[in-house]
Amino acid sequence: MSLSRLAELYGVATSYSPSPGRTVHVADAAVVAALAALDVDAGTPEAAARALAERETELAERLLPETVVWWQGRAPRALQGLPEGTRLHVETEQGGTHAWTTPSAPAAQGAPSGPAPPSLPRGAHVLTATAPDGRSARVHLVVAPEHMPDLSVERVHGLLLQLYSLLSERSWGMGDLGDLAEVAAWAGQVMGSGFVQINPLHAAVPGVPTDPSPYRPSTRYFTDPVHLRIEDVPEYAYLCAEDRAEAADLLERAAALRAAVLHDGALIDRDAVWALKRRALELLVARVPLAPGRRAAYNAFLATAGQGLEDHATWCALADAHGPDWRGWPEGLRDPRSAETARARVELLDGVDFHSRLAWLADGQLEAAQRAAHGAGMPVGVVHDLAIGVHPNGSDAWAQQQFLAPGMSVGAPPDAFNSRGQDWGLPPWRPDRLAAAGYAPYRTLLRCLLRHAGGLRIDHVMGLFRLWWVPEGQAPTEGTYVHYDAEAMLAVLALEAHRTGAVVIGEDLGTVAPGVRETLRGHGVLGTSVLWFERDWEGDGQPLPPERWRTDCLAAATTHDLPPTSARLTGEHVDLRHGLGLLTRPLAEEQAAAAEETAEWLELLGRLGLLEDGTSGGVATAAHDEAGSAEDFQFAGDEERIRAVHRYLLRTPARMIGVWLPDMVGDRRPQNLPGTWREYPNWRLPVADADGRPVTLEELTGSRRLHALLKVVRGER
Repeated sequence: MSLSRLAELYGVATSYSPSPGRTVHVADAAVVAALAALDVDAGTPEAAARALAERETELAERLLPETVVWWQGRAPRALQGLPEGTRLHVETEQGGTHAWTTPSAPAAQGAPSGPAPPSLPRGAHVLTATAPDGRSARVHLVVAPEHMPDLSVERVHGLLLQLYSLLSERSWGMGDLGDLAEVAAWAGQVMGSGFVQINPLHAAVPGVPTDPSPYRPSTRYFTDPVHLRIEDVPEYAYLCAEDRAEAADLLERAAALRAAVLHDGALIDRDAVWALKRRALELLVARVPLAPGRRAAYNAFLATAGQGLEDHATWCALADAHGPDWRGWPEGLRDPRSAETARARVELLDGVDFHSRLAWLADGQLEAAQRAAHGAGMPVGVVHDLAIGVHPNGSDAWAQQQFLAPGMSVGAPPDAFNSRGQDWGLPPWRPDRLAAAGYAPYRTLLRCLLRHAGGLRIDHVMGLFRLWWVPEGQAPTEGTYVHYDAEAMLAVLALEAHRTGAVVIGEDLGTVAPGVRETLRGHGVLGTSVLWFERDWEGDGQPLPPERWRTDCLAAATTHDLPPTSARLTGEHVDLRHGLGLLTRPLAEEQAAAAEETAEWLELLGRLGLLEDGTSGGVATAAHDEAGSAEDFQFAGDEERIRAVHRYLLRTPARMIGVWLPDMVGDRRPQNLPGTWREYPNWRLPVADADGRPVTLEELTGSRRLHALLKVVRGER
């Protein structure tokens, strides 16, 4: 009993409901481990009882929680229970002060009147409360609008793409920020697109090989310099003759990398690209002094980025010297605040400055990409992606150790898609430490990401409410949920989004706890709706008619973690998973199920008159065919069926319509195949056509197939 009550008071779940009417009880060992990661000893019944008594006393005596949320327009709940006569004083982030005394409820409500609470500006403030009984509290106060920024237009469509996969004739073997600016300018002017949504550009942990996943970065605060367009760095034009000769050699080697990917069937080699770019950047930083204006801009960036950038650049310099796994460094260097680390920072000052400079250069090219998007008429522009966590060996894990739960990893419990659960290898934030710091690490993170963004996609947005913590060395099935203060997380998100006017999109696919989607919608966070998952799950399970889709969402046919539309329509995604040994049922059963699912959608498309060749999808017998081979689905033509899918998306009321860029040229290969690591080249494939031939940005913009789909997206018949 003590353990259950103790867990509840710390937000640690002792059970959860994976589906309506079904409850799964969590093992006591998982609960004890999660509490231990929060510095709570519950290892024995006696220890749990002591910890419970201490926690109950602490909460009973506490005047206010460590972070108070004040939604503009209504009084904070946390202040409503304060004793009459409590003095309140606010120091705002803008430098102002406000003071009043409780209660502030009007006498008509049966309470004594008092000074009304002030109209506070938005921001992260400090609140001091002093009660008549002598108790006091000094806490963080987040004042935020209750709703995220809204779209400035009724509806907008745009591109969904993985930047690394989009090579141009100028990129060095993988897509870069110059390519992002170009595709944004093209999409805005030619497609009439309102946004370009890209994968996370967070800096990766260095090493050979580098983890290619953009969702397991070293830091989420700064952009990986591998995305830099070297020739767009202003100092590049001022290289001396000798250095220009070396730069020319680097350009030739980069062209060879590009040709290997585009013409020889090679995978994108991030490590090879970075080796060339790093050498080029070393030349630029070491040999070309910054002009006075550029130096002033760099210094201003350093001042704005502050301690976070100093930590990241220090970690990078130490990683250059000692390797990227900070747990294996000399003991004194494992602490970012130690005297040994301070001395090393001075000794490695050139390296620290080098990595700081790279962060600044990337920031400038991000700004240029967003400027290009707006210049092309995009009302939103670039939509960045926030990964759910960071690599345990990376710079954030080193610099923010006090905010991360030791011995824990984020994952997912067993569900219909993965009976073994998932362990993503990402250390979770501690909710207690976040609250004690006024969510400063989270606020800073959002501010960094939103500097040059028109929107932000939050991967696994349910993580604002709870995360599945897996104890180190245990199977994902042996974890438990740990809850976060969703109100505070959403308030900070709204505050920072309003500073730049960015729209917010939550990736809310998969298992979502009751009430989460409703709460997100109430605060203006757009959801994510993918065609194949939109069915009448509470009714007959059939595809959901377009008019019944939710309005507040980004609607798309697929994502980076799912098969491209062409592969889904032909059933090739089943063959791929079969070849890799990933199927959980016999091949014939999987093929039949996929064929039936596709047939149901194509029948609906035909019934709605969205297949312009007049067919009903050409699949009258496919749903009943045992194998459901690709040939069964060829009657309507691959291109026309993809266009019909997008005509369908346009019939939904969704505020945002996303078009997966590979779908525009018929690429049938997923960018990421969950459940694989070495078995499939995740995150390393260039955009290709229906025959698997890589397509450059220049070729893509002239594609007949693309322009046919473009007419659909623009509403042209």
